[in-house]
Amino acid sequence: MAAITTPKSFLFKPHSSTVKVHPYSSKTPFLFLPTVSKPLPATKLQITHNNLGSKAIVTATKKGKSSNERVQQVHSIEEFDETLHTARDKLVVAAIYSKHNHKIYPFMADLSRRCNDAEFVLVMGDESEKTKALCEREKIEKVPQFNFYKSMEKIHEEGIIGRDELMRDILYYGDNHAGVIQLHSRKDAENLIEEHRTDNKLIVLDIGLKHCGPCVKVYPTVLMLSRLMRDTVIFARMDGDENDSCRKFLKDMEVVKAPTFMFVRDGVMCGRYVGSGKVELIREILRYRRVGVASTCSYLAPLLRPTGPVSTKATKLGEHSMIQIWNLSSIRRKQGDY
Repeated sequence: MAAITTPKSFLFKPHSSTVKVHPYSSKTPFLFLPTVSKPLPATKLQITHNNLGSKAIVTATKKGKSSNERVQQVHSIEEFDETLHTARDKLVVAAIYSKHNHKIYPFMADLSRRCNDAEFVLVMGDESEKTKALCEREKIEKVPQFNFYKSMEKIHEEGIIGRDELMRDILYYGDNHAGVIQLHSRKDAENLIEEHRTDNKLIVLDIGLKHCGPCVKVYPTVLMLSRLMRDTVIFARMDGDENDSCRKFLKDMEVVKAPTFMFVRDGVMCGRYVGSGKVELIREILRYRRVGVASTCSYLAPLLRPTGPVSTKATKLGEHSMIQIWNLSSIRRKQGDY
């Protein structure tokens, strides 16, 4: 991995160090530990009219709500658009499936119980001509597919994916986490740094992309650390490709790979880490937080149990990579497909 140098002109004085990635793997480090499942093979979407109601996956009321009030079944473009409009800027996760995906509803119901800051929608693509029209508008060719929406706009989509990966997507795109400050411009970053210039708190700035597998993968660790270290460390996040201001910020700071974590204390950038390795990120944060060996071990022991080597390469800016699935074979347990 190429070293990234720090520019000489910015709000704080440059004194950077770039850390090499030494990959590890472990269980998902978050309060929710979704089980790993084998994704379903994709199937082409076809409309069938025989016995559609005989084996209903979801029992819906007239208003479209399923027996789980957090999961809504929609049957037309109009209902779908109304749901997106009602959600406003809240994340909406839409699962498009066929009658053959027998366990999709229990799977979505489980997710809805784990994630309170997102809305969940089910669309049976082969239910009727109306749902077929909805799938055509959303360019759905194979199912199951999971689409993510915010403010009436589709921001992400996934095809064949397991439970762990989908949960990480929800955390990453849900974006409503009090422990991580959302930055939307260079000015936001400068204000944050100035605000904490004299309180001796370490600022960890997570710079990622909207569509970046490694960024999604490491984000649960960022959330976990923001809770554990909230008294001494400030965590912030910026999508480098969100707008021109963010792109200019990345260019000025010579950030060329994502995710990149920048460490700032007292208005001075003291280092950065490039990559998505959980162990390495925690070690670097503890190092710049000036924590001793004993304290470091107390953090690492209960949280980090490597199961083997894994690729944690950062994504070059401009690339749109899917989630890199690391080796979770040691924690797999027998589960049905959704």
